[in-house]
Amino acid sequence: MGYKKKIKNLITGQEIIKPDPVDEEVPFDGGVMITETDTAGIITYANRKFREMTGYTKEELIGSPHNINRHPDMPSAAFEDLWNTIKRGEYWEGYVKNMRKDGKYYWVVVWIKPKFDDKGNITGYIAGRKVPDRKMVERVIEQYKEMKAQEE
Repeated sequence: MGYKKKIKNLITGQEIIKPDPVDEEVPFDGGVMITETDTAGIITYANRKFREMTGYTKEELIGSPHNINRHPDMPSAAFEDLWNTIKRGEYWEGYVKNMRKDGKYYWVVVWIKPKFDDKGNITGYIAGRKVPDRKMVERVIEQYKEMKAQEE
């Protein structure tokens, strides 16, 4: 059960209380949503489109764990696969249901790739989001429900 109700910002020390999920989708209309994190998944950059879509301010996001917008419907196994892949220095892409600050949700296709220093060491990660295919979202919803049921 990877859902955490409270998130602590490591820069400000502020504790952010995540909302209860609201069963209302806010469709991602496209544009460029980009975030960058350190190797531990702490947000170091979030562009304006990401802030607008999530409802969080720059001050709330920078220094917070990237799971600040994780929806509790997401199975932990999906994130285990993501982390295992990017820690090996590989590109990852998948469908993700995220939760906004107001509790509403949105679906995106997330891609994540590692950033490297001159010696080939991973220094962090950059992530972008694309508009999801609606038919695929319906299939993913069923798959994630099955995965969540196995976790419980």
